[in-house]
Formats: sequence, structure tokens, C-alpha cells
Amino acid sequence: MGIPILKLGECLLISIQSELDDHTAIEFQEDLLAKIHETSARGVVIDITSIDFIDSFIAKILGDVVSMSKLMGARVVVTGIQPAVAITLVELGITFEGVLSAMDLESGLEKLKQELGNEDDIPILCKNNR
Repeated sequence: MGIPILKLGECLLISIQSELDDHTAIEFQEDLLAKIHETSARGVVIDITSIDFIDSFIAKILGDVVSMSKLMGARVVVTGIQPAVAITLVELGITFEGVLSAMDLESGLEKLKQELGNEDDIPILCKNNR
């Protein structure tokens, strides 16, 4: 079962809801890159709140997904990084250089909106209704 990738305006939203196995991680990488290409997405939010820990292979795939998305012209925000995941990423030398992060999905969407520089790039569903 693949990871759903939702299109919201010019952005893609991914919420990973379970621990990733190797096959699912590779499939996610391929699916996301294809979706960026297909939709010309300008922004990607990857929410990993549900991931409590990752192994070195999954960490590498996640780092690669972020780098590849940036190469394809999409701004990336990673949200919900748990402490154990942050420790693993740093210990493995995987840095999300130039990538924004946020504590939760709502904050991540707000950061992406600011990064893209135009409120119209994020649909009304994603805007903070204050």
C-alpha cells in the first residue's frame, strides 16, 4: 500500500502514517518524484509525525527524497520530526540543508506559504484562518 500524496494548489502534501519498510520507502520516493514532475508542484510538505524511529536505509531514502525534490524545483518542508529520528539523521550525517522544518503540519504549511511568497500558492484549506 503506497503513501497518499495529496495535491493542494501548487503544493503536494504527504503525511506518512506508519513506520516505513524498505519497499514502501523506495515506492514513496518514486511516486513523489513522478507527482512533482506530473503536477509541476512548487512546494512539498512531508509530515513524519507518526514515525518514531528510522533505520539507516530509511533515513538515507528520506534525505534523498528531500534532495531530489529540491533538484526538481520544489520547496520542501519536513514536519513532525521526533527526537529519535532527529538523532538518527544527525548521527548518519543526513542534513536537510536548505530545507525548512516545523513542529507540526499547520506550521509547516504556513512556512511553505511564506517561502513561496504568494498566499495564492496555498489553497484556502491550508491558510491559517485567523
